[in-house]
Amino acid sequence: MADCVRISERLALPRDLAGPIVASARRSYEYAVHVCRDEQDAVERLCSEIGGRRVALITDDSVALLHARRLADRLTGAGLTVAMTSFPAGEGSKSLATAAGLLDWLAGSALARRDVVLAMGGGVVIDTVGWVASAYMRGVPYINVPTTLLAHVDAAMGGKVAVDHASAKNLIGSFYQPSAVVSNVGYLRTLDRRHLRAGLAEAIKKGIIASPELFELIEQRHADLLSADPAATARLVHGASVIKCRLIAKDPYEEDLRRPLNFGHTVGHAVETVAGYGHVLHGEAVAYGMACASRIAESRGLLAPSLLRRITGLLREVGLPVVLADLPVPVDPVETLNALGQIRKIRDGHIRFVLPVELGETVVADDVTDAEIHKALVAKADGSGGPDD
Repeated sequence: MADCVRISERLALPRDLAGPIVASARRSYEYAVHVCRDEQDAVERLCSEIGGRRVALITDDSVALLHARRLADRLTGAGLTVAMTSFPAGEGSKSLATAAGLLDWLAGSALARRDVVLAMGGGVVIDTVGWVASAYMRGVPYINVPTTLLAHVDAAMGGKVAVDHASAKNLIGSFYQPSAVVSNVGYLRTLDRRHLRAGLAEAIKKGIIASPELFELIEQRHADLLSADPAATARLVHGASVIKCRLIAKDPYEEDLRRPLNFGHTVGHAVETVAGYGHVLHGEAVAYGMACASRIAESRGLLAPSLLRRITGLLREVGLPVVLADLPVPVDPVETLNALGQIRKIRDGHIRFVLPVELGETVVADDVTDAEIHKALVAKADGSGGPDD
């Protein structure tokens, strides 16, 4: 007799036909985040997480040359079946067109529903591939293998996956958790300093909203971090990952939109939209957004001027933008305010600003006016109003 599973269901029909029928669906996710010092350790952790299943490795063209082809060969050498593809690097590829191409590629592959997609790269790759994994066959498992600092400390965890739309960043997406995250800090040695700075922005954010200790670590070790020192980056990535996981566990699907993790992102996303995706790195936009939100908090009497100077001082010392003139391309403050109107539409008429009070303490305000935002956008480096010189 063939192997089979016997299932018995003997459900009674209800007598009361008047009331509504209640449907329920619950799912709980738990996954490991492995912080590794080198590729050998990463390969061992990946093999353990993959468990002999087939692998579809998706990356961008730059990471394919730097790391992904070598990783694919090492996984093949470990006895796994690996197919690989890549798409052009950059924020411009975080699009429906890229996602459709990847879905076509998966449809032509041998990948089955219980096999594994590896998303290897920075935030663009992780966000795009995670969304593709959520849609293909109604959801296939995926593992994040971050290669940028921003992805190591932020994008690889949390399951917020999306592609951009011309009218707003991350407009088309879903929540879909990875099966695991394997972070090899050795990959950070191939990053240029601009991308390391952009990644530090997300780590500084976590220090401001949730960990004075992490903020102080970056203050003390930012030179080592910008040199991709293995010990310093491993400590940073491990600490930032712990903080991210604890914060998202409180509300993994953003049912409450009052989220400290959005600190800097309200203005940051608008800046990215206005500048044209890719011209301002995500971390650069978030850094500028944090400076703006901190100025609003200080002007409302919520944040001490000394702490405002400490926050903007660290951002500046790291090499991140805090005023309009610091951004890598010109950004019009009026157009930025107009882009915030699209965010209002997405958020049912509200713009919520996360405003810092102390390191590790924030408030969420939905009454910030356009006048307050404009003043923060055009502030000079010394915090006074008016366009920066």
